[in-house]
Amino acid sequence: MIRLVFALFFLINMTTIAQGEYEPSAAYPFGQPNPDAPKEILDYQPLIGICDCISKRRNKDQTWAEPNTMTWEFKYIMNGMGVQDQTIKADGKNGGSIRQFIADSSKWYVHYYSSATPTTVLSAWEGNKKGDKIILYRKQKAPNGMDGFYKINFYDINDSGFKWLGEWVDANETISFPTWKIECTKRKNTQKLSDEEQIRAAAKAFSAFYINKDYEGLARSYTDNAKIFPSNAPIIAGYEAIKKRWSGSAGYTPITHEIIPEEIVILGDTAHDYGIYRGKNKNDDGTEMTYKGKYVVIWKKIDNRWKMYLDIWNRIKD
Repeated sequence: MIRLVFALFFLINMTTIAQGEYEPSAAYPFGQPNPDAPKEILDYQPLIGICDCISKRRNKDQTWAEPNTMTWEFKYIMNGMGVQDQTIKADGKNGGSIRQFIADSSKWYVHYYSSATPTTVLSAWEGNKKGDKIILYRKQKAPNGMDGFYKINFYDINDSGFKWLGEWVDANETISFPTWKIECTKRKNTQKLSDEEQIRAAAKAFSAFYINKDYEGLARSYTDNAKIFPSNAPIIAGYEAIKKRWSGSAGYTPITHEIIPEEIVILGDTAHDYGIYRGKNKNDDGTEMTYKGKYVVIWKKIDNRWKMYLDIWNRIKD
């Protein structure tokens, strides 16, 4: 029974890690777009990260209220298949959205929620990227009963930030009445860590995969054409062979594992790294064994992710 529970826990843990490859992580605090998502997932790529914004809304008497400061954060969720954003405002009225592109209708669907107006049914907008703008609509009558839409515009989108406009328009968009304006400036260095930081984070992730016996995670740490050079063994090449090598380890359970880079040199989309690794295993007979070794790794940047291409290591005798 205990073995069955452990096996189920292990299987769930492995599946969770594998399915979360594009979730926010130490290397990518705001996640990454999933290559299997519709190509439109990149529509929001320039907005991913954190912006500092100035928000202005109309009062009921049609005058513009005093500006309100806020932050606006965008990130990839659902393993890179959708986008979530949230605003944190100085007046305490915070909100956010879940954004999904549905290929069957070729539209973005945006479901909005707010701390100021909680509801059992979320408001929804729909639309597309048009040229260099993202435009979304939701049906809304004017105070006089005229049919129309509330229209949301993301525009002037660039690496430095973006602008946002909320306006009521009639059905033919011949009448426009702006009610909300936001200007945002992108914070620097928030979208992802530096290349060296990413490599250090990937090394920590490798140790976590090893301790959890997540062999798929270990294999995914390498490029598809990677080669590893274990001590006293032939060269092992390719995803399946590398996964088999790690999963073939038996007779012990990892307790700790740590990779300590001593030097990381970045050369474009290639990097080299050397250092020390160390850890502790618990043998099947209950005894514990500590170990230490040295390594050299050649990294390659594939689809904006650093992965190991060549990995050589050997033990150091105490």
